[in-house]
Amino acid sequence: LGEAIATAIGRQFYLISVGGVRDEAEVRGHRRTYVGAMPGLILQALRRVAVKDPVLMIDEIDKMTGGGPSGDPTAAMLEVLDPSQNSNFVDHYLNLPFDLSSILFICTANNLFDIPVALRDRMEMIRISGYTMEEKVEIAWRYMLPRLLEEHGIGDKDIQFTDEVLGFIANRYSREAGLRNFERNIAAIMRKRARRKAEGEEGAWIIDLQRVEDILGNPRYTMEEAEQEPEIGAVTGLAWTANGGDLMIIEALRMPGSGRLVVTGQLGDVMRESVDTAYSYVRSRADSLGIPDEEFRESDLHIHFPAGAIPKDGPSAGAAVTLAIASVLSRRPVRRNLAMTGEVTLRGKVLEIGGVKEKIYAAYRAGLREVIMPSTNQKDLRDIPDEIRKAMTFTFVSTMDEIVRSVLLPKPQTDSVVASSPAKMADMASPPPVNEKEPEARERAAQAPESRPAD
Repeated sequence: LGEAIATAIGRQFYLISVGGVRDEAEVRGHRRTYVGAMPGLILQALRRVAVKDPVLMIDEIDKMTGGGPSGDPTAAMLEVLDPSQNSNFVDHYLNLPFDLSSILFICTANNLFDIPVALRDRMEMIRISGYTMEEKVEIAWRYMLPRLLEEHGIGDKDIQFTDEVLGFIANRYSREAGLRNFERNIAAIMRKRARRKAEGEEGAWIIDLQRVEDILGNPRYTMEEAEQEPEIGAVTGLAWTANGGDLMIIEALRMPGSGRLVVTGQLGDVMRESVDTAYSYVRSRADSLGIPDEEFRESDLHIHFPAGAIPKDGPSAGAAVTLAIASVLSRRPVRRNLAMTGEVTLRGKVLEIGGVKEKIYAAYRAGLREVIMPSTNQKDLRDIPDEIRKAMTFTFVSTMDEIVRSVLLPKPQTDSVVASSPAKMADMASPPPVNEKEPEARERAAQAPESRPAD
């Protein structure tokens, strides 16, 4: 990305990695009285590119450490990045003011809050979401494949890829926000081809799905296929993780009890509070949802978030949790051919959430073509690729009442709807109710003469 920016504006590009830097002198330079003294990282970079106005990318700035006897390098970066001060930056080795104001600085970080507040205030924050599968394939064609072919000493005549194969690698072997594992898997295939070429094998390898599995092994990720049939107490939510977007199924079970609420799935404090809020909202709307008051006194409720080994947190599952609770207590099924996301308040307001692009892509990848989200997130559709936006339906809501009307189906009259509650399964397995008149009918049948076939 930094190289593309530098190319677009016609400047030189240089990357400075500052992860683990803990000495102020690495930024300001060492005084020449010391043996082996050198300029700081900034002036060393300018000496290498031999221009005064390059694009300097300071990588992993959130991983700079300091505050010890060697000084704080993050404090030294204040002068470098402050436009009102960096025109007179003094490197200890040079010992003269140097103008850095012509440099375009680009800093990268994984965790924004690990950057000191004073340094963060001198930056313009640009959040970059993860790449979609289509974007990864395009990056592979433009940048990765030409570079990897050159590195491995092979050409287009030796190995050939297709969009389908690159998408398969991205989706089944390297489902991540970035590109490291994606590039690593492509490089593994090229190393295999380079070895065979060195052994004398001629001809082109046409890479197909079977050959990918032969080289990389079984796929590491399964294809997500969302449930489509209406179900009681199960709702499809959307999650945003470090690896991108994922489906998150919320399950609710009702059991005879005393009104306890049990939540499992390795949840953080924010998500647990979101479940409590959802339960209180459903209880306050019991009349409109057709839920008798005794359900809350005589039933225990268990909310589970599958994939219990993965920690989860955040408020954006509030809408899905609220619907799951309302569904299982009212015995009304939920439409499963859609996904939803949104934070819910005690009054039933649906609030804005983050990670919209990743969540929508996760729903699209799983075969869902409708997503319900807060109306305040409508602006985020501009970040969605046209081919995905045109293929999907987006329903924007402001309150839970709108979601209930759209997604919660009428109570079924038959057992055609799958029930998540074990009580439902017990009802299906139990014998039919005894008819009070049945003994009399059996007695009359016993007294009647036995019918015989005619001779």
